[in-house]
Amino acid sequence: MAVTLYDLKSDAGLKRLDEYLLSRSYITGYQASKDDLVVYSEIPNVSLDQYVNASRWYKHIDALLRMSGVSGEGSGVIVEGNAPGPDVATPPAVDSKASADDVDLFGEETEEEKKAAEERAAAAKKSTKKKESGKSSVLLEVKPWDDETDMKKLEEAVRSVQMEGLLWGASKLIPVGYGIKKLQIMMTIVDDLVSVDDLIENYLTAEPINEYVQSCDIVAFNKI
Repeated sequence: MAVTLYDLKSDAGLKRLDEYLLSRSYITGYQASKDDLVVYSEIPNVSLDQYVNASRWYKHIDALLRMSGVSGEGSGVIVEGNAPGPDVATPPAVDSKASADDVDLFGEETEEEKKAAEERAAAAKKSTKKKESGKSSVLLEVKPWDDETDMKKLEEAVRSVQMEGLLWGASKLIPVGYGIKKLQIMMTIVDDLVSVDDLIENYLTAEPINEYVQSCDIVAFNKI
């Protein structure tokens, strides 16, 4: 088929080929053809490791050519004398005068190819889509050691705890008695990222914050 082929000797051309082969096993159709051989012969002698899909396709076509006794080296494709082995699909030979312009990497797809590509894309999107996590609003009650504890520094120490999925909110001091006050502070958490029990045990009542904090209690826990 008549088509336009991008410059495969450039990074841009190889990148476009890699994107094209994301949902395809061959350049056209469902088995190796002259289109694969023409494109194969145009690939420069460089590492394709950074182009995962193009590398997969290139190695497959190269293996078929070796098993069938066909070489794709040079500007054209040379058919050698070795006969194909048993049960090996033999790609058709390509005229050495064949031009890369005879292959359209981005020509029209068949309905079957479009459907298969859509199914693969949907499956990939589904597998990579990050599950949305729920959130919770938590009211903590933080108690100091005694009436000599600096409550301003206590709150600063509590708010100094930062982690992904944690957002501190409003706070207030509540009198307990004998000159002692406790801190009530709101926080919003992403459930899959923050464990309140872990936050209290390993951060809020651990060094160095335990210099100010005697204990922490959960007053309210509500899903958002």
